Parts: sequence; C-alpha cells; structure tokens
Amino acid sequence: MNINGIFPALTTPFGSDESISLAAVRENIRRYNDTAIAGFVVLGSTGESVMLSREEADSILAASKEVTSPQKLLIAGTGAESTAETIARTKRAAALGYPVALVKTPYYYKPAYRAETYLRHYRAVADASPIPILLYSVPQFTGITLETPEILKLAEHPNIVGIKDSSGNVQRVAEMVAGAPSKFTVLTGGAAVVYPALTVGARGAILALAAALPEKCAEVYDLFQRGQHEEARKLQLLLAQASKIIVSDLGIPGAKYAMDLRGYHGGVSRLPLLPVSEEKKRAIADIVSQLHPVAASV
Repeated sequence: MNINGIFPALTTPFGSDESISLAAVRENIRRYNDTAIAGFVVLGSTGESVMLSREEADSILAASKEVTSPQKLLIAGTGAESTAETIARTKRAAALGYPVALVKTPYYYKPAYRAETYLRHYRAVADASPIPILLYSVPQFTGITLETPEILKLAEHPNIVGIKDSSGNVQRVAEMVAGAPSKFTVLTGGAAVVYPALTVGARGAILALAAALPEKCAEVYDLFQRGQHEEARKLQLLLAQASKIIVSDLGIPGAKYAMDLRGYHGGVSRLPLLPVSEEKKRAIADIVSQLHPVAASV
C-alpha cells in the first residue's frame, strides 16, 4: 500500500438549511482531481463526520467514490466509539470500493481507557477489516494521544499500515519512523509541520488546510521530493501562518470560508459550530491572497 503525498481532509458542503449537497461534494472533488494531491480523506474530522447520520455518511462515501479520479487514493474515515460499530463502518467503506480506512481513537469514556484498550480495539478492527487501516491520533479533538510504544506495537499488525498523527510534534514523528517497520507509513496532520515531518521520515500529510489550498500544500511536498529545500522551507513558513489563522484558530468554519474564497463549495457548518466573524474573514482573505488568488469578493 503506497500512501505518500498530500491528502486534503474533505469538508462536507451543507446548504443554508444544513442539508448535505451531494452535487457540491462531487464538484469539489472534480476540481481536486485536477491538482497534484495524492488523494482524499472522506469523513474525517474536517468533514464534520460526528455531525452526520449513518445514512448521510454513506451517501457522502458513495458520491465521493463516483467522481474520484482513478489516479487518486481514497481514504474513508470509519472510526466510532465502539469496536463493533467501527468494524461495521469499515466494512461498509470497503464494500463501496474504498481501499483504506482511517480509524480515530474512541474517546468518550476516556477515564476508563488504558493502553490495552487501544491495543485490543485496533487489533480487533484490523483483524476484521477487509481493507488496510490507518491509525488516527487527534488529541486536539478527542483528548486522547496514541503513545509511541502502543503505536509501535500496533505497527506490527499486517493490516495496520500507518498513522495520521495530528499532534504537530515532529519528535513523535521521528520516534515512530525510527521504531516502526518500513511498511508503516507516518503521515502528519499538521500543515505547520509538513516540511520538518518529511525531513524525519514522514511520507506525507492529511491536511484540513489542503481543502482550501491543495496546490500549495502539494507544492511543499513536491519541493521536498525534488531536493529544493530552501524553497520548501520558505513555503512551509507561509503555510504555517495560514494554518494558524485558518485552521488552528477558526477550525472547520475557517477552512470552509477559505474554500469559498477559492471558488470551492465551503459554505456553512452545522450548529453548534458558529460562522466566522467579518473581522476573521478579512484575516483569512489576507493570508489566502498571499498564497493564491482568491476567487470571491470579501
């Protein structure tokens, strides 16, 4: 399984009544197909997956699969609170033609969870899954960090092929790369650390920022691959600024507004996520315009 490069974490387009627009899902992906990104993550954190019903999630998986270029790798977010539901969602994604699943940590009963909880959960999912799985550690949302010793134990499983680590900690990336089998792919989830993560052995990134700026996120990866390190470093500094303003500070509504500026279907988020203020919209427009021409007026 070759999972290298930059993968946007796709958003879910909603209408003003918060209903899903599958037409907008398809149109966004058709535009992404023409960029240098490696593929897409569907129903990740940026897709507001926790806000969706099972039926809505299935419809997005199906619509995304319909229009994705064969040259792009599709990854389905399938993590749930129970092991049984995670297995069911992963099998559903596999039945729809998804070749890889991204499985976030359960977190709701975190006071009761221990390292053994996650070892048993992920091994059970990997044993039952018809497709390879990526671990997903996203402590800023779940309050749970998969620690390096547990990750390295799980990396020995033949059906666990990598991890998306959203901690932004480059030392953790280096520890995982150094300790895991060569087949195990480490992807960062932080747009602010793509270049340094690549330098210590990460093979790419899954990024919310890439939903709005796929070209520039892919460019920093391509510059690194070509050995143009000074150019990659300079671009990384701009991406770090953009990530702080758009994603870290404003989250999914910020990413969606940046998409609107680029001519993608970003739009509203579901309540209780609140829209971006006019002041913050101007800040987003300023940083987006430094990286790419905007397509909409502010």
